Amino acid sequence: MPNTRQKLGDFGERSAAAHLTRAGYQVVERKWRCALGEIDLVARDGEYLVFVEVRTRRGTVSAAESITIHKQRRLVNLALMYLQFSHTNETQLWRIDVIAISIDSNGQIAQLDHIRSAVESG
Repeated sequence: MPNTRQKLGDFGERSAAAHLTRAGYQVVERKWRCALGEIDLVARDGEYLVFVEVRTRRGTVSAAESITIHKQRRLVNLALMYLQFSHTNETQLWRIDVIAISIDSNGQIAQLDHIRSAVESG
């Protein structure tokens, strides 16, 4: 049975996927896993393959600020693993976006920020 944190994360990922779809992205993977960890969402935005980290927080804690340097490096490594495992052409353009969602005391989305190219790949 999912715990409260997992339910919050799942809610955030569903909300982020809906946001991306409304923005014209095509979601191609959800919760892609490998030995290094998990990529929340993989989507297509035109010619770009976009790896999306979803951060959902309650209250006033900034979801975007929870992406540490360590987490950024891990996201880059996960993206590279995805590209390798999916046999993606090495010329494929890609980026890592972050969707930061803040939830209010009523369990509603208070703010959703989509930060394009939030993590540098190099």
